[in-house]
Amino acid sequence: MSIQPALRAVADLHVGHRGNAGIVEDIWPAHPGDWLIVAGDVAEKPWQLRDALELLAGRFEKVLWVPGNHELWIGRDDEGLSSTTKYDRLVEQCREIGVVTPEDPYPLWTGPGGPAWVVPMFLLYDYSWTRVPGQPAADALAGARERRVVASDEFLIDTAPFADAPSWCRDRLVTTTTRLARLDPAHPTVLINHWPLLREPTNVLRHPDFALWCGTDQTADWHRRYRAVACVYGHLHIPRTTFHDDVRFEEVSLGYPREWNGRGRPEPLTRQILPAPAEPQVRWVRGESGMPRIARPGETGPYLEDER
Repeated sequence: MSIQPALRAVADLHVGHRGNAGIVEDIWPAHPGDWLIVAGDVAEKPWQLRDALELLAGRFEKVLWVPGNHELWIGRDDEGLSSTTKYDRLVEQCREIGVVTPEDPYPLWTGPGGPAWVVPMFLLYDYSWTRVPGQPAADALAGARERRVVASDEFLIDTAPFADAPSWCRDRLVTTTTRLARLDPAHPTVLINHWPLLREPTNVLRHPDFALWCGTDQTADWHRRYRAVACVYGHLHIPRTTFHDDVRFEEVSLGYPREWNGRGRPEPLTRQILPAPAEPQVRWVRGESGMPRIARPGETGPYLEDER
């Protein structure tokens, strides 16, 4: 059977980490017409992001990037910048090498499984995913600090001129909904954001407080409102496929070596988004130690999702 072009996705490559430094060499198209979604957390340093995306842009027909929280971190190389101005510079950097960003026109995938609008978004989070539903964000953040669960974002993201992350998030939501409303409704969408659009995927987090830095309630119905055939995200470092309202959600992250060395990593590393695969591409089994791990290619169950 001949190979067809596909829309593929990956996230959380963290190429600045020594154990992931060469990971881009494992990412190649299976067909010259493949597109690649890179859903954030490629690297903290702009030059590392550029090098990785430029390599990928030379291999795939089209590359689309959305920022993760790590791209927004302000380090020594970013002295004098806020995270908002750093993001603007990263967008310009991507445009110079032909990579599509959330600020560019949304491309239409017309290959197998299409046509579908491919929608890279940058939405951030607003602390609405509290450990106790309806809890004030200030109380939830205070409780997380008491339990020593605090995202590095609190120290490394500078949201100026916005007062805080929720304010920046609100601005991004308004901008993005305005653009989504203008899309031709004749075609469905593939929605891409580094942070999940729904809270449900965070239910498997080891530390429930971390959900505060994972998304916003404001996007809970976007997969229905904007006719999504698939939603792509990363951030959680728990690669898997789930379905919500019959819409496929793909967590496409790699994560850190300390994570994937123990539990395995998806093979291939990139996930096929369109055309829709017949079966989930990442399945989890219970390892000999009793801890979950990713099933190896060709390995059969019992799959953990079948135990629920």
